[in-house]
Amino acid sequence: MKISNKGGLSLDKLRLLAIARGEELADLVIKNAKIINVYTKDIDTGNLAIADGTIIGIGDYAGKEEIDLSGYYLAPGFIDGHVHIESSMLTPNNYARAVLKRGTTLVVADCHEIANVLGDTGIDFMLETAKASSIDVFMMIPSCVPSTPFETSGAILKAKDIEKYRKSKNVLGLGEMMDYPGAIHGNSDVLEKLEIFNDLVIDGHAPSVTGKELNAYRLNGIATDHECTTPEELIEKVKLGMYVHLREGSQTKNVSDLLGGLNPAYYNRILFCSDDLHPSDINRIGHIDNNINIAIKNGIEPIAAISMATLNIAECYNLKNVGAIAPGKQADFVCFKDLDNIKINHVFKNGKTVVWENKLLVDPVKIDTGKVTDTVKIDFDNIDLNVKLNSDLVNVIGLVKNNVTTKKLVERVVLKDGLFLSKNNPGLLKLCVLERHKKSGNIGKGIVKGYGLKNGALAMTIAHDSHNLICLGDNDLDMMLAIEKIKNIGGGIVLVSENKVLDYLNLEVAGLMTSKTLEFVEERLDSLDKLIRNMGVSEEIEDPFLQLAFLSLAVIPELKLTDLGLFDVSKYKIISLEAGE
Repeated sequence: MKISNKGGLSLDKLRLLAIARGEELADLVIKNAKIINVYTKDIDTGNLAIADGTIIGIGDYAGKEEIDLSGYYLAPGFIDGHVHIESSMLTPNNYARAVLKRGTTLVVADCHEIANVLGDTGIDFMLETAKASSIDVFMMIPSCVPSTPFETSGAILKAKDIEKYRKSKNVLGLGEMMDYPGAIHGNSDVLEKLEIFNDLVIDGHAPSVTGKELNAYRLNGIATDHECTTPEELIEKVKLGMYVHLREGSQTKNVSDLLGGLNPAYYNRILFCSDDLHPSDINRIGHIDNNINIAIKNGIEPIAAISMATLNIAECYNLKNVGAIAPGKQADFVCFKDLDNIKINHVFKNGKTVVWENKLLVDPVKIDTGKVTDTVKIDFDNIDLNVKLNSDLVNVIGLVKNNVTTKKLVERVVLKDGLFLSKNNPGLLKLCVLERHKKSGNIGKGIVKGYGLKNGALAMTIAHDSHNLICLGDNDLDMMLAIEKIKNIGGGIVLVSENKVLDYLNLEVAGLMTSKTLEFVEERLDSLDKLIRNMGVSEEIEDPFLQLAFLSLAVIPELKLTDLGLFDVSKYKIISLEAGE
């Protein structure tokens, strides 16, 4: 029976219906694969018909092109539920090429890193360059720029500044609400932002928030959280109806720790994310495929784990066209041979082969970075790195293994003429954060324990979330040279020892990213990592660069440093370096 073109149906839709009914050949048919059904958590058999980049059906289909994938499993393309692309140090077009090889076909990105440097210019850059990506990039609009009022960012975004993005294409909602005190206690600007996005998805960020305060936080319509560190915290948030991301980044690794809080009743509220992941880790360890494999190794059924990387995220973020292999869904799927240890062999995006036998078939795309460079502005005439103390009892930032949280320690130090010098205090390093957006001359100063660096300094313009210039070292000469080199290269990472620049990575895009390839960034990071390990940085620090970058993040407990001073997260205020004051 023929269907006439009545009622406004397009000829394209009529053709797809005819293919679904088996009356016309599909554009592509995948034959004999084992198709993972994330709805029923079982495996279907049959041929997969595809046309116009859409899955038409599963059954006895024939196609203009047919690919026999006997012995392969087919799963929906993987989704990263929460990521800051800027943390890969790659622009979106090159980031997409990196994760596509690992089976990721869509990411939900929060671009608050570049927004803290360049405001709406940065957001616009990310939205525009996302269009040049070989994966789908959906944006959550930054909610906290800056993340606290206790730091200087390159921009301040109020509710009126982000409202214009609410109806933008590829915008899913409001990015992580890091100002949890403001959300809990009813800060007017926070509430206005939440109200503007109240019919879209609102991401959360509520580390260690519990009890009645968590009730208040959730009352704002905040749907997700990726900051759980214990199974108990996960359970409490899931019971309040929140989705919880299990994060596996370069520095913060929570998947294994949180699996103890899972039982099958919670599975549909669990999502996977990377948050912050360096390109070398993507290339060597994996992306969301790594999250899935960790879950499987810890006893989660493989299809349930795959669902946490596909269907669950699609349902959380109202992405109706992805997340499953079913009629009407986008033809994004991955192919692999071992369900218990997933290693991606082939990837299809919109019905096209984009990875075959782990080889990328997508050509690179050039982008325009003209509006997002030259962002390092330092007042070199007034830099004073001296740490002057009135007491030898000081507050010290203590590192926590495999995490971006820190401990508030109190240490007795040796002073020389009232100055803290690392050489007189083994194991303790000087930390400085220099404001680099407005040339204000602000310098926050602190002391760090547990990093291990000797005879040198490390400086970066990656310093979450305001991304001022952060520098760690055991002597002022090396620290100054590192700071000067950062300015000369327009932002990036610089390692110095004994008054010599050992190596550097220039990140010319907002001081956060480069338009160069993954291979270039990986080679530079490998070199920097080897050098810094030889300078005493312990292997217990998973990623020396992310570890430093998060020492300025004033929304993660307990003690952090901003350009305005030492910040006690639990007290939510700047405190003195001297203990007890």
